[in-house]
Amino acid sequence: MERIDKRRNTDLRPVSFQCGFQSHPAGSVLVTFGGTRVVCAVSVEDAVPRWMKEQGKSGGWITAEYQMLPSATETRTEREAVRGKLSGRSSEIQRLIGRSLRAAVDLEKLPGMTFHIDCDVIDADGGTRCASITGASVALELAAKKLMAEGKLTEWPLLNRVAAVSVGLLQGEGLLDLCYVEDSAADVDMNVIMTDAGRFVELQGSGEEATFGDDDLTTLLGLAKKGLKEIFALQEAAIKSYKI
Repeated sequence: MERIDKRRNTDLRPVSFQCGFQSHPAGSVLVTFGGTRVVCAVSVEDAVPRWMKEQGKSGGWITAEYQMLPSATETRTEREAVRGKLSGRSSEIQRLIGRSLRAAVDLEKLPGMTFHIDCDVIDADGGTRCASITGASVALELAAKKLMAEGKLTEWPLLNRVAAVSVGLLQGEGLLDLCYVEDSAADVDMNVIMTDAGRFVELQGSGEEATFGDDDLTTLLGLAKKGLKEIFALQEAAIKSYKI
């Protein structure tokens, strides 16, 4: 099957990280997956949520917010703030981002701190949640490095890096890193979130008026692992090349 952008089924779209994209956050990055671009930023607050205090829970917390700019898609979408309510999709995605990053951090080593992760989609062409998680992991590591250099953290809190990628079945073939056209037409689509230690954080997979079997799942996970290995290498290179 010929893909719309001429990629092989096993190819990622071009993935890049522009570290230090914003001036004020402790860590920030513009992450690009093909035509999808997301600004991921980490701001640090010297306080924890009230529920942590009430439960006597030690350490710190990581939380996330996700939104798409009105002009991120071909047809303008009204800001959710104007409607006065988050969409179910945005709410689900930001919870996913938070869960994914918390899985890779020792929260006990963030004493009395909350790390706020903001993911703003400026261009959407499929895979925005995967790009957000992948970019947020880089921004979080940059923030931790800065706080360590400033003496605000005394122990390295990150256990692993995290990244995510989409895979799917279209016309019976497995595809890696689906763009919007492919994602909207896929018979099966899945988002795979993993650590660089090879452990799964979360799998989100469903058939769109279709089913899939063990062989299909094996194919999709194999594609995801291949793509994530490449993404982890790109994360590593971007972080190493950026000077705090």
